[in-house]
Amino acid sequence: MRETVHRHLGKVVAGAAMAVAGTAVMVGITLPGTAGADETGGGKGGQSARQAAQDQGGAAVAPGVVEQAPAEGEKGTGRDPLTDDEIERVEKLALNGQLLTSGENVEGGRGPQRVGVDLAEPEASELDDPNAPRRADVTFYDYRDDTLVTRTVNLATGKVEQTSSQHGVQPPLSRDEQTEAARLLIADPAGAGLKADYKDATGDELTSPDQLLITAMVYRATPGAQPAVLDKCGEHRCVRLFPKVKNGPWIDARSLVVDLSARKVGKLAR
Repeated sequence: MRETVHRHLGKVVAGAAMAVAGTAVMVGITLPGTAGADETGGGKGGQSARQAAQDQGGAAVAPGVVEQAPAEGEKGTGRDPLTDDEIERVEKLALNGQLLTSGENVEGGRGPQRVGVDLAEPEASELDDPNAPRRADVTFYDYRDDTLVTRTVNLATGKVEQTSSQHGVQPPLSRDEQTEAARLLIADPAGAGLKADYKDATGDELTSPDQLLITAMVYRATPGAQPAVLDKCGEHRCVRLFPKVKNGPWIDARSLVVDLSARKVGKLAR
């Protein structure tokens, strides 16, 4: 007999939907060594399975061994993923000159906010060339004027071959941006409910994003669905947070949106 326990905690979301989805996946997975196991005792079933295999002339299955990943080199080749050394190098090469001195990051500091580094696609004329140069696209978000800047760096020569700027383009949020959004929300009066729910769940005061596990997504303004303070979301960099107490429940903050560009918090109508 199964017993379902319901826990109500103010605005705290127990993560039921996610738990159901996770359970649905887990139900379809059979762990190695448990196929055909007796449901009343995994050890007995596993022994029976091994005995059956031996009776049929097969050998007992040896335990799996996890091999250590090979050491990563300084440079990749061809379409290999970028190595850590390559990522660090192209970031420094891309962040230079006027972009470094005039750009602004999510905390208001000097230099634009790094969003991501990806292996660039080869040019059309290089598709069949096994020796085509490796390039990296380094993406920054400049909070000074809400501009997405992408610089393409040739990994062999170290030269920035192309720079593009776009407005109104919102790539996925970096970890630093998610953390700063949580920090702004905790410090804002609109975050009072978040802090109250955290205290209900843990007995402690919520003072830092480090106390939470944070998932976030970009928010774009929808006519008539938000207060005026969020009307520029999409042009501005705006965030909806899905915070979770570490080793605890999710907290419902879906109605709150943080405008990182304006450093303001707005509440959506429900």
